[in-house]
Amino acid sequence: MDIISALQIALAQLVGPSAIFYALLAIGLNLHFGYAGLLNFGQIAFALLGGYGVGIMAVNYDQPLWLGAIVGIAAAGMLAVVLGIPTLRLRADYLAIVTIAASEILRLVFRSTSADDFTHSTNGIYGYASDFFTISPFDNGKQYSFLGVTFLGGDLWSMVVGWIVVGLLCLMVYLLVRSPWGRVLKAVREDEDAARSLGKNAYFFKMQALILGGCIGGLAGVFNALATQSINPDFYSTAQTFFAYGALILGGAATVFGPVLGAMLFWFLLAIPDALLRQATAGDDPLLDLSAQQVGAIRYVLLGLAIILMMVFRPQGLLGNKREVQLDA
Repeated sequence: MDIISALQIALAQLVGPSAIFYALLAIGLNLHFGYAGLLNFGQIAFALLGGYGVGIMAVNYDQPLWLGAIVGIAAAGMLAVVLGIPTLRLRADYLAIVTIAASEILRLVFRSTSADDFTHSTNGIYGYASDFFTISPFDNGKQYSFLGVTFLGGDLWSMVVGWIVVGLLCLMVYLLVRSPWGRVLKAVREDEDAARSLGKNAYFFKMQALILGGCIGGLAGVFNALATQSINPDFYSTAQTFFAYGALILGGAATVFGPVLGAMLFWFLLAIPDALLRQATAGDDPLLDLSAQQVGAIRYVLLGLAIILMMVFRPQGLLGNKREVQLDA
């Protein structure tokens, strides 16, 4: 087997558009779960609205991409308000139930044939992001190689824009959690009753965190819609939210860079066994008699084992603070 080739593939995934998408999802989840203690199991619903905001405005109404991005992020913020109003005064598990249900309801509504004129149903929306790539300094059809790792010009432009956005969001989170607002948010997470006894409106702070994290999830959907130039409702499944949670667990919740590192590791650890297994199953005399579907399943099993080991031996994640985990417990 060609281990060097497998490493090159994994390194491409380490910094590729998929890692950026899940980093953005995980940053939003980090505000919800890591800093505010909110159990949001429907983060992908915010990404769905962000992505469809771009696609629908561009294709259905012939509007510029930047306006579609604003509409999509605003729709994600409105969804957070709608979900938060009836649930944030209740126990945390109610928010988890409502968000996971809302994400599935939205996915089924957007893929419904009755909504075909508006959402294009299961056919999806394609080929609307040409304006995004026309401003690229790279040749979209050309291949660029860095240390043996190859990227298409279009992917390279998406990565440049995406990592800049990730960096700016990390800076925003860093400033927020060290501000009085962030300290109150962490106080609400640790002991909501104690925060209330000091005159803090816990409901108000949790709502703000839910809206901000939801808007970041919507931004993730905007980025994915631009980078892939395609939107399909079946992509926005509940599993994507749990992948983002896996990234957050790997990197460490309640840390600024944990979600980013976790997303990068998530795709690196997923790509390594995938590349090696596909090499082992290729050719006329394969080392392993596995189908493509079995290879896809095995790589997730191996990644799941890695996350379980991380939770057992380092539950705070790679960048997390063990003392905070003990306090939360």
